[in-house]
Amino acid sequence: MNIQEQIKEYILSCAEPKRSDMQELHTQILRLKPNTKLWFLDGKNSEGKIVSNPNIGYGELTMNYADGSTREFYQVGLSANTTGISVYIMGIEDKTFLLQTFGKDLGKASVSGYCIKFKKLSDIQLEVLLNAIRFGFEEK
Repeated sequence: MNIQEQIKEYILSCAEPKRSDMQELHTQILRLKPNTKLWFLDGKNSEGKIVSNPNIGYGELTMNYADGSTREFYQVGLSANTTGISVYIMGIEDKTFLLQTFGKDLGKASVSGYCIKFKKLSDIQLEVLLNAIRFGFEEK
């Protein structure tokens, strides 16, 4: 199964209304960056044990680690979780930037150093979220 098929299957596996919100976000992200590299991480480690929620990734960046190693990873991620949806903006050095820049205008969302979490799209200002995602793509 290719990545596009895995993404489609993952979105379809979500219950409504989360499924529609995930599909809308996936579509919007692809509009922002139509030819971006797509990723799908199933949430399982090398032994097949579930260690995180599955997630869809968009774009590509090089992550630098404290031990001097590097790893290719996505710039923006999208994941369904038990309480809603998480959008990840990776590679931001200033862990207060998302909250300070987008937090007050976003709506009912929790914002951490690299994650914006909300229950449903209708709880947030979609254009503000899309601006945060644009920043995630442009920053790298």
